[in-house]
Amino acid sequence: MNNGKVYLVGAGCGDYDLITLRGQNCLKKCDVVVYDSLTDKLLLEYADNAEKICVGKRAGKHSEKQENINEILIAKANEGKTVVRLKGGDPFVFGRGGEEVQALQSHNIPYEVIPGISSAIAVPEIAGIPVTHRNLSRSVHIITGHTAQDTLPKNIREYAKLDGTLVFLMGLRKLPEIVKGLTENGKNENTPAAIVSNGAYAKESTVRGTLKNICSLAEQSKVEPPAIIVVGEAVRLDFSATIEKPLKNKTVAVTGTHKLSAKLGRELMSLGARINRIDYLSVKEYRQNEQLDKALSNVNNYNYIVLTSMNGAEIFIKKLRALKVDVRKLCNIKFAVIGSGTAGILEKYGIFADIIPKVYTSANLGNLLADTVNKNERVLILRAENGSKELTEILSRNNIIYDDVKTYDIQSESKSEGGIITSDYITFASSSGVNAFFESGYAVSENTKIVCIGEITAKALHKYNIADYKIAKTKDVVGIINTIISDVKKESDF
Repeated sequence: MNNGKVYLVGAGCGDYDLITLRGQNCLKKCDVVVYDSLTDKLLLEYADNAEKICVGKRAGKHSEKQENINEILIAKANEGKTVVRLKGGDPFVFGRGGEEVQALQSHNIPYEVIPGISSAIAVPEIAGIPVTHRNLSRSVHIITGHTAQDTLPKNIREYAKLDGTLVFLMGLRKLPEIVKGLTENGKNENTPAAIVSNGAYAKESTVRGTLKNICSLAEQSKVEPPAIIVVGEAVRLDFSATIEKPLKNKTVAVTGTHKLSAKLGRELMSLGARINRIDYLSVKEYRQNEQLDKALSNVNNYNYIVLTSMNGAEIFIKKLRALKVDVRKLCNIKFAVIGSGTAGILEKYGIFADIIPKVYTSANLGNLLADTVNKNERVLILRAENGSKELTEILSRNNIIYDDVKTYDIQSESKSEGGIITSDYITFASSSGVNAFFESGYAVSENTKIVCIGEITAKALHKYNIADYKIAKTKDVVGIINTIISDVKKESDF
């Protein structure tokens, strides 16, 4: 029996966190995601293990035909899979969701529609334009800026006579014709008009004017799609947010593994930054690892477990479960970690680190252990393939008995030919990240400020003749963010 089904999920508009909780939950449980180019790629992180198929639609660029998209949904559902059709905005607001539902109905495939925040309402709203306002605009009319035949909406004459707010989606290329159609059919040329580009993203820009000058203003500002055109008296109002975000209009290139760049990217975006994720590193867990299996199966032979990264902590917890090791065996074992992030992973499972150095480096952790571990106590180190030698050198010098078990490797999977990064800032969270970045052919412009997580990462930069950088005070994501905020504040004070 075929148990396949399809969820048509509205991704909302703009940033990833405008999706509904219901939509997010669908992504977490699905087997396949069929998504548009206009959806924020961070949403795909929720569907980490799902097959991902891009059928994106961008102005002037190739995209899948609607018939092909329908066929993909039907084929995947017929394989017995749970499919999420992730659509920008709301599925039924010029999203062709209705056509997809009809295709599913014709093949008797179970489906559900999850509403999304429509750009028609939210984009003007976030830009400070209410689409309705008492005594000023009592109705809103949502209009597609072009038809399937790439012509103007046939009812432009009727739209010109309406008193409410007109919202044109996907109409930037037709702006002069829309303006002409409205003014020639009776709409006053002094009627307020606005264009919101990249709405609901950090890189949003808004051009305000009237029907008389909006075309020239758009040309001067070099407005680019995706953009929404808003016409009506409500455009006179400016309800733009007055809560200032510390990184508003700043651009940050984030390097590292998928997980780290996603986490850091989300935090920076919430502070107003525009993000360029260069997540070319991947964590390759050692699946067949006899040394690790043996160590954890006899974990009560150790007095200390040392974890030097969040990746290592997650693999440790995961492996305990896989081997069915009873956590009660850990009751007499002390944990030593580098960083609050690593400690935080353990805390999720009720394990609280006993040793955390004030400065998050392998050398500092090694010295703390040397001062703490007794002569006959044993230490188990679980870490990456190319972990710092400083830690084990310090332990060896102090005659501490340890097993150094490699649990994963950080590998580059960049298929990019590189390029010059011109963001205001770029972040590096590991020496392997630095090496992979430059070996992949990337370079950093002289106007881009470099922020690295610690001294070891900074040392890697020296190999590429880079001496101008900032080191985070705390060696974690929070430290990187605070370093950028502090630098931006310092700039604004001048």
